[in-house]
Amino acid sequence: MEVTQELLAYYEQDREHGRLREGRDRLELWRTQDVLRRMLPPAPARVLDVGGGTGVHAEWLAADGYDVELLDPIPLHVERARQLTGVAAHVGDARQLPVPDESVDVVLLLGPLYHLTERADRVRALAEARRAVRHGGLVVAATISRYSAVHDAVNQGFYLNDEFRAAANAAATGSIMRSPRSGFTAYFHDPAEIPLEFADAGFPDVEHYGLQGAFWLYRDVNDWLDDPERRSLMLDALRSMESVPSLLGVSGHILTIAHRSR
Repeated sequence: MEVTQELLAYYEQDREHGRLREGRDRLELWRTQDVLRRMLPPAPARVLDVGGGTGVHAEWLAADGYDVELLDPIPLHVERARQLTGVAAHVGDARQLPVPDESVDVVLLLGPLYHLTERADRVRALAEARRAVRHGGLVVAATISRYSAVHDAVNQGFYLNDEFRAAANAAATGSIMRSPRSGFTAYFHDPAEIPLEFADAGFPDVEHYGLQGAFWLYRDVNDWLDDPERRSLMLDALRSMESVPSLLGVSGHILTIAHRSR
């Protein structure tokens, strides 16, 4: 993907390295682990982690015994990921993967689809993932819910700010989200449009998993995550309703999984 100066400036703040390791964003990490550990083929399958950032997922996948290669367009991220045991990391573009056809068991796109703000680029990235994965392999993509900016802005109090409210409302109506607070720019998906992009890339059937449900919006979510017993109950509750269509748009992030059938 093209690394714009805006994107580079955002990620050179080095926010991504700790984002999923602290606060309520731990829920996104643990739920991603929960879904993937149920869906991935057994280790040592080969996993291509595209847009893998500093390696927050590559790290635990390698520890689980997977053969992990990480690609990311941000040099700072790649530099950090190279320090992880068992992870090969390179600068790369989701739309042009540097691997042969049908050479990996799993392609993870846990970031690129929201930074590829043009639909044609998102479909191209999904088609590249399909090219790279073996028959029977998995392509897993994360998207941000179209309505998450409004939900989060109300929860955090940002919605009172005219500029941020306009940005959140733009995301909710299908425009690009450009945060006046952080400089974060992304495309947020309506759950109904995700299968259409997958279908255009050659995946007629997909499965959806809402990662955080509504729990990420609860004021005491960190108290639940800090307590192992309460955290387990929360994760069980989320697992029980993770694919309910009417709840997908409430979740901050949605995982979509497709098998390459031919």
